[in-house]
Amino acid sequence: MYGFLIAVGILLLLSIIWMVYRIQTLVSVVKGSDKKIATGSNKVNAFMFVLFLVLGGFIMFWYSIKEFDNYNLPVASEHGVVTDQLFWVTMAVTGIVFIITHILLFWFPYKYQYKEDRKASFYPDNNKLEVIWTTVPAVVLALLVIGGWKAWSDITAPAPEKSHVVEIMGYQFAWEVRYPGLDNVLGEHDYRLISASNVSGVDFTDKNSFDDFTSPVVVIPKGEPVLFKIRARDVLHSVFAPHMRLKMDAVPGMPTRFWFTATKTTEEMRTELNDPEFVYEIACTEICGRGHFSMKKEIRVVEPEEYRKWLSDQKPYIVNNPSLVADLPLDLKELADITISEYK
Repeated sequence: MYGFLIAVGILLLLSIIWMVYRIQTLVSVVKGSDKKIATGSNKVNAFMFVLFLVLGGFIMFWYSIKEFDNYNLPVASEHGVVTDQLFWVTMAVTGIVFIITHILLFWFPYKYQYKEDRKASFYPDNNKLEVIWTTVPAVVLALLVIGGWKAWSDITAPAPEKSHVVEIMGYQFAWEVRYPGLDNVLGEHDYRLISASNVSGVDFTDKNSFDDFTSPVVVIPKGEPVLFKIRARDVLHSVFAPHMRLKMDAVPGMPTRFWFTATKTTEEMRTELNDPEFVYEIACTEICGRGHFSMKKEIRVVEPEEYRKWLSDQKPYIVNNPSLVADLPLDLKELADITISEYK
C-alpha cells in the first residue's frame, strides 16, 4: 500500500514539474521572448487527432454491428415494442449529434493548427445563433422526455382488472416468488414474521394467504396481463427481465410494481432463436453484496390453458407445511384446515 502511495506521489510531483515548465513556456511566448512558438510536435499532434477519429470511429461502428444481436435482444412483451422505439429514436437523435460534434471536435485541431502567418478571427457573439442552439435542443429533448414519460406512465399505471398477480421479493442473494392462488388475491405480509419456514413473512392471520404458494420458477401466461408486485427484504435489489424490457427496483419498505403482457412463450422463443436451452430470466441489476451474481430466476411463459392447469396443480404453503397455521385462533384454524383438506 505504501509503495502505491509513493508511486502516486512521484507521478503527481512529475506532473507538477511538467505543468510549471509549460506555464513558463507560455509566459515566454506571451512576452515574445520565445521565437519558436510552433514545434514539430504541433503537426504530429494535429495528425494524431485525425488518426484517432478515423480509428475510433471504425472500431465503434465495427463493434456495434458485430455485437448487435447480443445487446438487441428479441422483444417478448407488448410494452417492450414501445420501449425499443423510444430507445432507437433517442439513439438516432443523440447518435447523429454525437457523430457530427466529434468529427468537428477532432477535425478542428488539424484544420486550425497553429501557423505563424494566421491570425484568429474575433467573433464575440451572435444572438441568433445562441437562440437556435438553445431552442432546438430544448424542443428535441422535451419531445423525447414526453415520449418516455407517457410510456412510463402506462407501465406504472394500475394494472388491468384481471391481471395475474405475482409477488417478487429480493433478498441476499435470491428471489422468492409468491402466487395468490386461485382467488388472485395475495395475503398480507409482515417482516416480523420472517423465519426459516416463512421466508416471505406471510401473515397467515389473513385468510387470503391460505391459498398463497411459492414456485421455484416464475410461470406466466402468454397474451394476458401480469402484475409483478415487487419488494425487498434487506437491501436494494432490482428486478430485470431483459426480453420483457422490464426493470424495476426492489426497495426495502417501499413496494413497487410493474405490469406487462408477454407475447412469446418460452417454446416460441426457443424456436425463433434456434436454441433449445433458452430460458427467460430475472436478474438483479443492483449491486447488493458478494452474492449479487447468483440472483437469477427463470421465467417460463406458457399458453393460457397450460398456465391454468399449472395453477390448479399448485399446493399452498399451509398444505406443504401445516405448522404455519398451527397457532392461529380457532376460527381461522378451522378455515385453514378446510383449505388444507381441499388440496388433499
